[in-house]
Amino acid sequence: MLTATQVLAQNNFGDTRTGGLAGPMGLFLILLLATATILLIRNMNARLRRLPDRFPQEPQSTDHTRADAAVGDPTDGMEKQDSSSNAPDGRQQHRNG
Repeated sequence: MLTATQVLAQNNFGDTRTGGLAGPMGLFLILLLATATILLIRNMNARLRRLPDRFPQEPQSTDHTRADAAVGDPTDGMEKQDSSSNAPDGRQQHRNG
């Protein structure tokens, strides 16, 4: 018969299997991630090699009909306006940058 001491002395806390899968599964995942990283690096290098050394410059057009070319300085020709916002002025921007 089992006594109370023998029952309490048994190790039933946690996994008591002898052949665990944590080690082989961890190795498999590390090898899988390493292989994926190597393949991604090779693919990026191949794509970078296909790029030209220099891109052709876009011709500077004087056409102001394009929306991005028509954007100018909104303060052109205007006096300094009082701004009650918390936006930093030029000195504060320089200090932070």
